[in-house]
This record gives sequence, structure tokens and C-alpha cells, in this order.
Amino acid sequence: MLLHVLAVGDVCSDVGLDCLHRHLRQIKKLYEIDFTVVNGENAAGLGLLPRHADELFDAGADVITLGNHTWDKRQIADYLDQSPYILRPANFSPRTPGRGFGIYEGPRGLRIGVLNLMGRFELNSNLSSPFDMADKVLAGEGKEADVVLVDFHAEATSEKGAMGWYLDGRVSAVWGTHTHVPTADQQILPKGTGFVTDLGMTGPIHSILGVKPEVSINRFLGGMPMRYEPGPAPGKLNAVRFVIDTDTRACVEVARCDLLD
Repeated sequence: MLLHVLAVGDVCSDVGLDCLHRHLRQIKKLYEIDFTVVNGENAAGLGLLPRHADELFDAGADVITLGNHTWDKRQIADYLDQSPYILRPANFSPRTPGRGFGIYEGPRGLRIGVLNLMGRFELNSNLSSPFDMADKVLAGEGKEADVVLVDFHAEATSEKGAMGWYLDGRVSAVWGTHTHVPTADQQILPKGTGFVTDLGMTGPIHSILGVKPEVSINRFLGGMPMRYEPGPAPGKLNAVRFVIDTDTRACVEVARCDLLD
């Protein structure tokens, strides 16, 4: 069986949420998507609230992944414990709420594992190693999954590439999130893992990584600190489609599925 997976780049602010609501189901129908993973850590601008998580699910997400802004809205903590369909990075401290890996039912009873990890370079060196955590999950509960998908939320393209090659042949797909800039290096690695360095962003087109340009420019010019504000509409949706042969667990196709309002 061929499993069609859609991975959607970081949803930013109400513009990104609106874009997702208007276009995600259309894309899923067009590409016959079976399973959708959406990174939602910026749905509230920085972080997300429970109502934003509900909106992401209502728009068509099967699983939500997070990243370095997980705790920017502390109200999400209880939601992380209550819902198995939202993941925070698995290499956060085990004392924090939520989980970093889940197994979900796909078509024909397929068991789809999703692992959320976060990089350490230029983000948080106090995290446990995402590479060691991947090994731990795959040697443990990951064995129960028929296919495993990995959202690696990291700053450095080199760290993302290292994770893709490290897990080549051990998982079906690895994609990067966090930098909000879509990369054009989608590929199938030698041992069958689908990989792309960064999905990109679902949010305001006329922005710098989702933020009003003047706010970011002011920061680089050394001006007085300004509150981050999201850019205005219109929006865009950045996503990548992975087609996986469930008999071999290998990815057989990787393609971008980007859309502009």
C-alpha cells in the first residue's frame, strides 16, 4: 500500500490559521492525502493556546507538532497532557507536560508513528541529544509502529541534514521545521528515507518569517525593542508530500505542495 503523508510548515498567526482553514482540505483531496502533520508552535504568534490547537485540528490536521515556542503560552500545558494528538519535542525534560512520540491509526489499521525532536545548535543546548532520543524511541515504543515520521525542529541546516542521514533507512520520512523558509532539497536518501531540510511556513507572505518587516528591520538597526507583530494577509501554505511504500517502509516520492492566497 502507498501511504500519502502531508507535512505542513509552521503555522504563524491568524493569517496562517485562516490560510490553513481555506486550503488544507483542498490540498488533501487533490493529492489523496491519508495523514497530515502540522507544526503549530507559532499559531498564536509565539506559542499556541488550546483554542488554536482546536482550530488546527478543525482545519484538517491529524497530529500537531511543536518546537522552541512550546511554553510561550503556558495555557497549553494541560492540553499537552490531555490530548495524544499534539506532540512537543521528545528531548525536552521528562518533567515537562506532554509527550514527544505517538502512534496513530492510519488507513487499513496502519500504525503511524510520529516523533517530534528539537535541535540544540543555536536553540537550547540544555536539551538532551535529539540523536540519542531518536535512538531511544526507535529501540522502544517506536518498534510498535509500521512507519515512523520525524519532525525535527532545528535552526541549523547542517543539524537537520545530519538527522536525516542518521535516521536514513530507520524511519520513513524526516522533515525540518523552525526556520520558516522552504528549502528545495526534497529527496529520497540512499536507504529510503524521504527528507527535506525545511518545510517553510504557513502564514503571511509579506513578512519576515511571519513578522511585520518593520519590526525585524528595527531590530537589526539597533532600535528600541518592539513587540513582535504578525505580518498582514495575504497568506501562503508551505507543505511537502511524502509517498511511502508501507511494505518496505521506504519513501518512494517527495514533492513540495506550496500554495499562495
